[in-house]
Amino acid sequence: MPKTIGTHSGSFHCDEALACYMLRQLDEYKDAKVVRSRDPATLDTCDIVVDVGGVYSHETKRYDHHQRGFDEQFSENYKTKLSSAGLVYKHYGKDVIRAILADEPVSDNEADILYKKIYESFIEGIDGIDNGISQYPESIEPAYRESTGLSARVGRLNPWWNQPEGDMDARFAKAMGLTGSELHERVRYYALAWLPGRKIVEEGFNSRFDIDKSGQIVLFEQFCPWKEHLDVIEEEAIAKDPEAPKLFYVLYPDTSNSWRVQAVAERPGSFKSRHALPEAWRGVRDEALSERSGVEGCIFVHQSGFIGGNKTRDGALELARKALTMD
Repeated sequence: MPKTIGTHSGSFHCDEALACYMLRQLDEYKDAKVVRSRDPATLDTCDIVVDVGGVYSHETKRYDHHQRGFDEQFSENYKTKLSSAGLVYKHYGKDVIRAILADEPVSDNEADILYKKIYESFIEGIDGIDNGISQYPESIEPAYRESTGLSARVGRLNPWWNQPEGDMDARFAKAMGLTGSELHERVRYYALAWLPGRKIVEEGFNSRFDIDKSGQIVLFEQFCPWKEHLDVIEEEAIAKDPEAPKLFYVLYPDTSNSWRVQAVAERPGSFKSRHALPEAWRGVRDEALSERSGVEGCIFVHQSGFIGGNKTRDGALELARKALTMD
C-alpha cells in the first residue's frame, strides 16, 4: 500500500512544497500520495506529516515548526530557525542528495560537504523567509524590492484573491515541481562543478610548501573559481595550526594560456589585499614591467596591485616570490 505524506490544505508555501518534494526522492516515499488537510484525524493516518500538526518528532515522523517553543536549528553553527523544509533536510538531506546524484556516486566525505553547502546556500534562505527572519537589521531600509526568489515564485502559484481556488492539489503539485527543479540544479551544480573546484584548490593548498618554502604562494595548474574554497580551506588549516602562514598570492593559468598572480584579499569580499603586488610595479606593462621587476615575460600589474600577469608559469612564480619581500 502506498505511503502518504501529510501537509496542510489552503494556501501553500515554499517550505512544505520542497519538504514534500524531497521526501518523494526517497525510496520509502517515491510513490507516496500527498494528502493536504488540517483535519487531525486525517493527518493521523499519514505515514509522515510536514508543516502542520504542531509536533516535531523525528521518531514519529512529524515535522512541524509552528508550535510554541520550537527553536530548532540545522546545527549549533547556525542561528536560523528551521521550517518544514529545513527539518526534512536535516534528517533526510544526505539521502536526498544521493538520490538526485544516483548516476554520479559521491563518497561519504563529499556527501558531508554537499550536505552543509546546500543547506547554507539554498535551504537556509527558505527557512529564514518562512519564519520571517530578516537577513539584516530592521533599521536598514532596502534600496529596492526583490520578489524573484523561489519563495516568492511559489507564493504566486496560489490563486489570486479574486480568482476561484480551482484544483489546489494541482497547484501544489506545480509548486513541488518548481522547488524540486531548483533543488536538482543546485545539487548537481555543487556536486559536478563546485566540488571538483574545491578539490583543485585543496590539492594546491596542500602542496603550497612545494611551490615555495614560505607556504604563502598557492599554484593551481587549472583555473577554477577558487576564492570561496580557499577561504574555507585556509580557515580550517589555521584552526588546526594557528601558527600556519597566511597565503599572500594565488597563481593560475588564464584563458589565453598566460599566467596570473593574484593577491589574496584580507577577508572574503574585501578589495584590500593582504600583500598587494609591489607599488613600483603597479600600472606598468610589458617590457617596462619586465625591466623594472627583473622577470622576463611580464604582461601587466594592475594599478591597485591586486593582480598581475606573466606569459609563463615560471615567470608568474618568480614575480610572486619577489613580491613576498617587497612592499
